[in-house]
Amino acid sequence: MSECKIEQNKKYCNCSYDSCGKKGICCDCLHYHRKQGQMPACFFPDDIEKAYDRSIDKFIEVYNERGAWW
Repeated sequence: MSECKIEQNKKYCNCSYDSCGKKGICCDCLHYHRKQGQMPACFFPDDIEKAYDRSIDKFIEVYNERGAWW
C-alpha cells in the first residue's frame, strides 16, 4: 500500500471549509461524505461548493445544468 500524498492532494482540493481536518486526505473525506449522504467538495464547481450544499441531489442538478465541468 502506498503512502497518502496529502500535499499533492491539496492542490486539487477545493474545499472551502476552513476547519476541515480531512483536507488532502481523500479517503477520509470520501468516507465521511458518503456516510453523510453527500459528495465531497471536489465533485462541485467552486461557486457551488462555497454554498456547502454537498447533497447528491445538488450534484445531479448542477451536472444536468452544466454538464461535466472538470
